[in-house]
Amino acid sequence: MDVFFREWERRAPGETRDVGRARALAGALGVLGPSAPVLTVVGSKGKGTAATYASAFLAAAGFRVCTVTSPGLRTDRDRIRINGRAVSSDELAILAADLDTAVGALPPPSDGYLSPSGLFLLAGVLHARRAGADALVLEAGMGGRSDEVALFPPDVAAITPVFLEHAGVLGDTEAEIAREKLGVAAPGTVVLSAPQSAPVAEVLRGVEVVGPGGAGLPADLLPAGLGRAGAELGVAAARRLPGAAEPPAARLREVLASVVLPGRMSRHAVPGSATEVLVDAAIDGAGVTAALAAARHAWGTVDHAVVCLPDHKDLDGAVAALGDLPVTFVRLPLPHLRFTRPLPDAWDVVDADAITPESLATLGHRVAVLGTGYFTGRVLDVLGADTERLFVTSASRRPS
Repeated sequence: MDVFFREWERRAPGETRDVGRARALAGALGVLGPSAPVLTVVGSKGKGTAATYASAFLAAAGFRVCTVTSPGLRTDRDRIRINGRAVSSDELAILAADLDTAVGALPPPSDGYLSPSGLFLLAGVLHARRAGADALVLEAGMGGRSDEVALFPPDVAAITPVFLEHAGVLGDTEAEIAREKLGVAAPGTVVLSAPQSAPVAEVLRGVEVVGPGGAGLPADLLPAGLGRAGAELGVAAARRLPGAAEPPAARLREVLASVVLPGRMSRHAVPGSATEVLVDAAIDGAGVTAALAAARHAWGTVDHAVVCLPDHKDLDGAVAALGDLPVTFVRLPLPHLRFTRPLPDAWDVVDADAITPESLATLGHRVAVLGTGYFTGRVLDVLGADTERLFVTSASRRPS
């Protein structure tokens, strides 16, 4: 699997990803110009939820859908799915070997590196072609116009809530970041958006907005909390994909009712203990507030919060939302994530290796685990959470 991370791990300080080289690699793999319609999800928050619900709708409609997301929920296999099921270790190994051969035939890097998310994207599109997928649902790794996902002009683009993130990389204001996200759209792309802040809405003027109830689904088929907007956006976007027909009501209900979202306000038992954790990829004050509200609704109280927010996330908002709750702050050993901002004196600080079932069990019976997806994925792995399949459907144009 070294091919996915090799150039990124060897990158020089300040070096950026080379999308042009990724395009050359896509051409060598024969995946430019996918034969199936493409639905692309961009935004700052809720992309994975939107992609999952879009994929579930399309599968219920009879499509064989390949979904590519980033990062994986728990493992790298989770990044590529057919009808909700993660690829096998053998399938991913074959894709990695094929990418390795194709990369080896390219000229050496000279203007940046091949990014991990971009390489998994190319692997996913290659797998979709081999698996005979009828539709592609692609989640941007970071950005829109400048992301490798833009190599595959979408038929439909869904824009989840946008806020100030990766400042100085994607833009310095919400409006600039929104323009970068919108830039994924090609001529003829149908663009839909979740409700946005005023500066973002101004950039997206004229784009169809999917508000509460816009997907026409009953509340019991949608996730609670902030994820609902992404789910409704995903379903509404899937309906606009060329060739998509409305599934029979009973089939749609069956498939959407089966959706699971590990790491999105999901609850898990800690092995060998009486402790239960709620895991949520909350990265701003609003997300932390919503996750804590969900935890208190389920449990009545929260004993402790375990939080991981790199410098570019909304740490100030999270601090305000957490209030006087006991907190353990976790730093990840990833060179592209910085953890240098000052923290409240009362917070404990540990490295990621300190998070084990045993350590979680010492924090109380009801623990909220919140933060960046890299961290929540690590915790899901520690807990042995099932991320193999995100929804179940027997509806497929071809056997799975």
